[in-house]
Amino acid sequence: MKKEIDVMPALAPVPVVMASCHADGKDNITTVAWTGIVSSDPLLVYISLRPTRYSYEIIQKSKEFVLNIPTKDMAYETDYCGTKSGRQEDKWKKMHFTKEKCKHVKAFGIQECPIQLECKVMEEKALGSHHMFLAKVVGLKVEENLLNEKNQLDFVKADLLAYLGTNYIRSDQVVAKRGICISKK
Repeated sequence: MKKEIDVMPALAPVPVVMASCHADGKDNITTVAWTGIVSSDPLLVYISLRPTRYSYEIIQKSKEFVLNIPTKDMAYETDYCGTKSGRQEDKWKKMHFTKEKCKHVKAFGIQECPIQLECKVMEEKALGSHHMFLAKVVGLKVEENLLNEKNQLDFVKADLLAYLGTNYIRSDQVVAKRGICISKK
């Protein structure tokens, strides 16, 4: 039997990313779990940030960011970058992250993250507590050891971090393959 409860963000698990940004000599990293794919052709993604966040100001000004996708081993760093403010400290230095130059945006990628999506903001939309930045993915970098023989990203091998309510989880266990309902027995 189900019980009705107060409305809350009950859509989980969701991806967790560290969005890095740069404008006017300011660099920052913020952790975002309100993110996802909006379209595959063209590849469009979104992040939703509170306007009070330091990264919000930077992204609003630069109109670009990098989505750095962390592994399960980066839970502490990921949480830190989402709970501490770049106004008070340099999270790049504090977390000992290496700034990796990007090809299509001025923001730096986090070298320690195995996957980086370089994004250009197309639109900002105020949606209550958060503002959504809709962005086109203009570049993608992936650690070579995560590519299969067809040069495609093996997400399971990447052992990525995800967010589940108030917990971080890992994504390294396959329980079924897409298309199992139509595959031959």
